[in-house]
Amino acid sequence: MADNGTEAGPQPVALGAGEWLRRLGDLPLAFQPGTGWRYHHSFSVLGILIARLTGRSLGEHLAEEIFVPLGMTDTAFWVPPDKVDRLPAAYRHERNGFVETEPASGGFYAGPPPFDIDHGELVSTAADFYRFARALADDTGLISAEHKRLLISDQVPEHAKTADSFFPGFWDGRGWGFGVAVSTGGGHPGRYGWAGGLGTDFYIDPDGTVGVLLTQVEMGSQLWPLIADFQELSPSR
Repeated sequence: MADNGTEAGPQPVALGAGEWLRRLGDLPLAFQPGTGWRYHHSFSVLGILIARLTGRSLGEHLAEEIFVPLGMTDTAFWVPPDKVDRLPAAYRHERNGFVETEPASGGFYAGPPPFDIDHGELVSTAADFYRFARALADDTGLISAEHKRLLISDQVPEHAKTADSFFPGFWDGRGWGFGVAVSTGGGHPGRYGWAGGLGTDFYIDPDGTVGVLLTQVEMGSQLWPLIADFQELSPSR
């Protein structure tokens, strides 16, 4: 994946959706479907699939089906020119302190992208992110009850929870639903949510408690203690 430009990482996508998918299809399978589990690339493939099935860009589809109905006015695949002054810088912890990885009011997400990014990632605000999480927590009709049950249920069979499928200890008291991690034990059973590599974290508890954290700092050893403290802000149930 690193050699052919399809590896996941902190940098924005560098290939258009069609070329990215073509290159991904050139690679051999890591395992037969259903026999293993890996993170990240399935989201990108799903985005391209949705765009091709609906006949419109993924951004247009998400806006009409989710963002506009929920009032998420600041969520998209890029920030329009009249709002780039609200786009903060992004950082990474290195040996000598913070290093800026995305400039304020600039970078890949400032203005329309140069190619099709149906396989890309969204920019948002804390308020919009909260609106989305609140819609899931309150069963507002965003998805059906059956899809909600599937979304927050562990979908990964035990034989696929191998030590090399993600970081060490990932499966301890945790499963994976449809796009979110699911707590199967520990102090917060039934909690679901996820942390993104660029410093975003959120959770939803069975009692409706919602937490959203946006740091603009790439995940790493220095940030994990903050994430752990954030996860403990909600009382254990």
